[in-house]
Amino acid sequence: MAATVVSLATSLTAAVVPSSFSSSSSFVFTKLWSKPCLRITFSVSPFSYSRGRGKLMAHSLARATLGLTQPANIDAPKIAISAKEIDVAEWKGDILAVGVTEKDMTKDDSKRFENSLLKKLDAKLGGHLSEASSEEDFTGKPGQSLVLRLPGLGSKRIGLIGLGQSATNTYAFRNFGEAIAAAAKTAQACNVGIVLASTGSTTNESKLNTASAIASGTVLGTYEDTRYKSDSKKPVLKSVDILGFGTGPELEKKLKYAEDVSSAIIFGKELVNSPANVLTPAVLAEEATKIASTYSDVLSATILNAEQCKELKMGSYLGVAAASANPPHFIHLCYKPPSGPIKAKLALIGKGLTFDSGGYNIKTGPGCFIELMKFDMGGSAAVLGAAKAIGQVKPPGVEVHFIVAACENMISGTGMRPGDILTASNGKTIEVNNTDAEGRLTLADALVYACNQGAEKIIDLATLTGACVVALGPSIAGVFTPSDELANEVFAAAEASGEKLWRMPMEESYWESMKSGVADMVNTGGRQGGAITAALFLKQFVDEKVQWMHIDMAGPVWNEKKRTATGFGIQTLVEWVQQHSS
Repeated sequence: MAATVVSLATSLTAAVVPSSFSSSSSFVFTKLWSKPCLRITFSVSPFSYSRGRGKLMAHSLARATLGLTQPANIDAPKIAISAKEIDVAEWKGDILAVGVTEKDMTKDDSKRFENSLLKKLDAKLGGHLSEASSEEDFTGKPGQSLVLRLPGLGSKRIGLIGLGQSATNTYAFRNFGEAIAAAAKTAQACNVGIVLASTGSTTNESKLNTASAIASGTVLGTYEDTRYKSDSKKPVLKSVDILGFGTGPELEKKLKYAEDVSSAIIFGKELVNSPANVLTPAVLAEEATKIASTYSDVLSATILNAEQCKELKMGSYLGVAAASANPPHFIHLCYKPPSGPIKAKLALIGKGLTFDSGGYNIKTGPGCFIELMKFDMGGSAAVLGAAKAIGQVKPPGVEVHFIVAACENMISGTGMRPGDILTASNGKTIEVNNTDAEGRLTLADALVYACNQGAEKIIDLATLTGACVVALGPSIAGVFTPSDELANEVFAAAEASGEKLWRMPMEESYWESMKSGVADMVNTGGRQGGAITAALFLKQFVDEKVQWMHIDMAGPVWNEKKRTATGFGIQTLVEWVQQHSS
């Protein structure tokens, strides 16, 4: 991609840095952009742009200039999920999906199932189920599925979905739900019944969590982001019946929670999937404001422009933003419960680089992934997705601040250069030895801002380093924190959500590589231990009294095989906030 800056809005001249902007203003900013504090409200909640209903966003002129691209207004899948307690053989619908482990597929000497449910279903089907599973070499391994159209049951088809040797956690059951969605899509099924061949001696809480994970996986597996395709098909699946888990208000509440969080994950996916010529910092801010407007009984929004950030002395953040024709927008949503006392104050911070060229240290060569740098705002998508879910769930007793320093890292004569010194809002100075280590510069001022809000615990999420991907691969996020208590809380939340985290060391001796001869620190310490030194850098901007965690999600933000965003982090954040509610 060319390194030159293309103005997205030649008609919006106020958004362009003046030509008289002094080259000596590398960290003392004169006049940037002078838009007033953005407090736009909308009544539409999903991330979409309606055609034929007028412009939803003030930035729509700019958005349409480059490429004339506008995403189609496609609603998220509407799937009715309910729990029923009926004879599964009598259930009527398109597919009865049975989750089976490898142990469930054990057969006796006569090649008939030993599992009681499979034995019952096989008898209704005249033995054809056991016969077909043997012929197709279906053994219940994860990823295996077998869908058959056989007479004898209330359903038109029966499907066996493999769970592997055992299925005991949220991750496995969510994958099970996604496999069901794939089978339903192939069969063009409108309604699906879901049952497990073996439930084991599970507790009531375990059953609730299992049902929730299956429901969430089915909804997420059904969803496909086709907003930028000229031709798209709507999902056929309309209803899901979860069988064998009981019924009642407690289960209904859990399924509603799964629906709310799944909706938030889809929203987060759409944000990350949107290209930089559509999702500018201004558009990201407007999406945040719409969330606050939709849940205005519990959420408020404050959007700061560059001039207001300058007043707060956010030189680190503004240094990154200086090169772009798209002005920065500092996003702050605040959740307060509708009633009752507040017992905990939390803050969630997401890195919000809507595009990262690398700046003067431009991303070049194989593996730099410059074409995917739209996902460098994955942390902000997780935070705003969590805000959407929290607005729906409305947990009592907890105040939550959702903070994003949104901007682009581009190249121009007004941009920061290697060797420039930036001054963060806590007064610390930073020598920029690599303009492509920009995310931590934006997070620095966001962390100071969060501490000033009185947050007792802070989690920041960022697609921060390639080093963390090298260390942990594409599926696991790295966790850095000096607080064992906070680590235990977040790992419990991740376990409940089915997301994978791994705690990394905060090796203080590595800070030696971050020292500058002319400033308080440099912004990167080299290749070795790069994810650790990045976390140590962020620590310099956190009040010592505050419990803080950094999550490097550069790997799991994106599914390379499917070429799409994952929505990683949202459910863990919501679960963590729920832990602190009373």
